[in-house]
Amino acid sequence: MMQRRQFLGAAALGGLVATLPLSVSAADTAGLPNLAANAIPIAAAERQARIARAAALLRANDIDALLIEPGSSLVYFTGVEWWRSERLTAAVLTREGEVAIVTPFFEEPSVRESLAVEAEVLTWNEDDNPLAAVGIWLGKRGLAKRRIGIEETVRYFAVDGLQKAMPNATPVNGAPVVRGCRMHKSPAEIALMQVANDITIAAYRHTAPRIEAGMIPAQIGAIMAAATNALGGKSEFELVLLGEASAYPHGSGKPQAVKSGEVVLMDCGATVHGYQSDISRSFVHGKASPRQRQVWDQMRRGQDVAFAAAKLGTPAGKVDDAVRAYYEGLGWGPGYKLPGTSHRTGHGIGLDGHEPVNLVRGETTKLAPGMCFSNEPGIYIPGAFGIRLEDCFYMTETGAKWFSEPPSSIDKPFG
Repeated sequence: MMQRRQFLGAAALGGLVATLPLSVSAADTAGLPNLAANAIPIAAAERQARIARAAALLRANDIDALLIEPGSSLVYFTGVEWWRSERLTAAVLTREGEVAIVTPFFEEPSVRESLAVEAEVLTWNEDDNPLAAVGIWLGKRGLAKRRIGIEETVRYFAVDGLQKAMPNATPVNGAPVVRGCRMHKSPAEIALMQVANDITIAAYRHTAPRIEAGMIPAQIGAIMAAATNALGGKSEFELVLLGEASAYPHGSGKPQAVKSGEVVLMDCGATVHGYQSDISRSFVHGKASPRQRQVWDQMRRGQDVAFAAAKLGTPAGKVDDAVRAYYEGLGWGPGYKLPGTSHRTGHGIGLDGHEPVNLVRGETTKLAPGMCFSNEPGIYIPGAFGIRLEDCFYMTETGAKWFSEPPSSIDKPFG
């Protein structure tokens, strides 16, 4: 669902996994198959094509170069897997398709280990402005007095350093370039996301029969994480909300335990070669009440309404509008009010669990092939319970297609 969930997932797991009894610690995952064994990582040729696409978008938007810090966009274009610290490592892409990596002198050998494209490596020493090397490199290409695109997540100190190194340059928003590339997934990206989704569903099917009365969220999360890793994915998050906590999208800090007749809401995801899944399931431990069944069925129908509205050329916000109109007809809301759906219908997904653009009111970006979204219009009743089902889909040349099929009933939440 949202970028968050370690709130009750990993934080709770850290101190509890080691003390869980063997029957709860998912020691029975040895027989699970590696579903990612044949997954194919992104090839160097595809990354070069991405750089060519970025160069074309730079020219189309009258931008001369693009600055990118470590994170998913750096991985996307260059393959470099690095972290952000006070010591700047960054990439610069030009409108002619040239690439430079700037990094501390002593980090160059390590940075080169994951560099997957042709690039010049510019180094700086501890007493240097790291952007000075970038300024010189761009100046040699006649770009010292021009427009420099800044990737959306670049920190201010890097922009400030760029302006000091290139006082005549104009920093501009690089989102049209980065979004223009990353929002439209290739067949290779779609394939990796499909494997990640398959792994998460398989992990759910392993975990669900092992949930017992009295278990706390961390215990359930430990089983799910172990199954995810055994199946060949990299566990990213396991948010488990029990009883009343399911009414709050990101949970509650109050103690929780599985009880008969109460909702279990799980929101979990994995990565395969960096590409993510994000799937939520809600069910009842024991027998569901008529009210729980009603809300589950209505929420499940909300997914179908969103999916049907997701047509090529439709503004992304119209998908959210369609769901809210359906829910308001049932008495939920109106709009984002509770009880009802207090968050957007869905978010973009790919290398990041949350990427532009969102299925949210007012979003005008039109749906196009290769775009990937979550579909999760949960219904929440404060003080009682919530139901969230989340499945991701992607846009093809003929319309929307599911990564994971939504469940058919509250009694069969995993198919």
